[in-house]
Amino acid sequence: MPELNLELQDTQWPKTYIDHDRQIVRAIVVDDQQKYYFVRVQRDDDFGKGIFIETSGGGVEAGEDLTTALKRELKEELGVNVDILCKIGTVSDYYSLIHRHNINNYFLCKIVSFGEKHLTQAEIEDFHLSTLKLTYEEAVDAYKKQTSTKLGQLITNRELPILKQAEELISNYM
Repeated sequence: MPELNLELQDTQWPKTYIDHDRQIVRAIVVDDQQKYYFVRVQRDDDFGKGIFIETSGGGVEAGEDLTTALKRELKEELGVNVDILCKIGTVSDYYSLIHRHNINNYFLCKIVSFGEKHLTQAEIEDFHLSTLKLTYEEAVDAYKKQTSTKLGQLITNRELPILKQAEELISNYM
């Protein structure tokens, strides 16, 4: 199955200018029972107020390759060690409100072990990050429910095609 490659525009805020690109790693994380792990994010910021489902992941730091960044982010946010099964694809999208172009590199990962989370102060205090363990159907429903908000629409546009691709790929690995 070829990697998904999506180019999305910000459909919610007017584009004025983009002043930076951000390399991001994200993962569809599954366990032996084919349950999916996501982060639940509660926000009240420039993007508005809301509770969202998102894949775990974050920015690639200077000197990191995608694999190193992904394993670090998953350990920090979900407290998991994973096997990276394959790259699902790349989603290029924009957040016009903060003038940013995101290059999201998505991977399919299987949990090897659970450990301690290492959340940042912002993840704890600003975003109230927590873990969601869902079936595929529950995850699709959660994404669809958040499309009533501007940010929720952008997240869902980016992640639902990736989740659907991952569901198809899983049968090759499980």
